[in-house]
Amino acid sequence: MTYATVDDVATRLGRPISQEAEISQVSAWLEDVETVILARVPDLHERVDSGAIPITAVVSVEAGAVVRRVQNPTPGRTSRTESIDDGSVTDRWESSTDPWAITDGEWTLLLPRQTRGAFTIRPRYSGARW
Repeated sequence: MTYATVDDVATRLGRPISQEAEISQVSAWLEDVETVILARVPDLHERVDSGAIPITAVVSVEAGAVVRRVQNPTPGRTSRTESIDDGSVTDRWESSTDPWAITDGEWTLLLPRQTRGAFTIRPRYSGARW
């Protein structure tokens, strides 16, 4: 069972999701998004239960990803142009688009930086300075 519900997605879309086929599709997409999150955060349930990750953050990320998919059900398509007279259809595609592209900001909600101890060392190359 996912943290976000069909109602969470409907609220963020600003319209009801009432047709049976759409309810089934959104439910399946919510499960897909949670699978992607669990692949990167395998202890998600434990983190939510312990309060390390707020449940509202998980709901927001899952529902947000599904809203993007509902608004653009064909991942990779960036635009579509249709004409009627003399017929014309133009699709623009962007290669290697992940259908469940969770943004960096959303990953930050799910994986907040934790510092422990007196010092935290973060290896980083900032370029040569002379």
